[in-house]
Amino acid sequence: MFVFNSDCKITNCEPGVTRKVLAYSDELMMCEVSFQTGAKGNAHSHEHLQITYVAKGKFEFTVGDETKIVSAGDSIYIPSNVMHHTVCLEAGILVDIFNPKRDDFLK
Repeated sequence: MFVFNSDCKITNCEPGVTRKVLAYSDELMMCEVSFQTGAKGNAHSHEHLQITYVAKGKFEFTVGDETKIVSAGDSIYIPSNVMHHTVCLEAGILVDIFNPKRDDFLK
């Protein structure tokens, strides 16, 4: 029921990007993703529904054909199977929520 951030394993993703899997169930997963300035979340898509909350920093996000600048307090909805990517403009943290959980993040 309780997941403490200090107990979560850090996974290296793209250069300058790390991820922690936080609380999850079969239907829902929350992750904390940390970015250094200039780091990129490379273009990809997945079957999962995703909502991303910008906890800290500034990012240029592209979802499908739309690109926007988002910063702390903003959020992004990413539908299933839609290409998306981001570039970190100011070092920050994203909180990603997926439905269902990302089994590939647990390997």
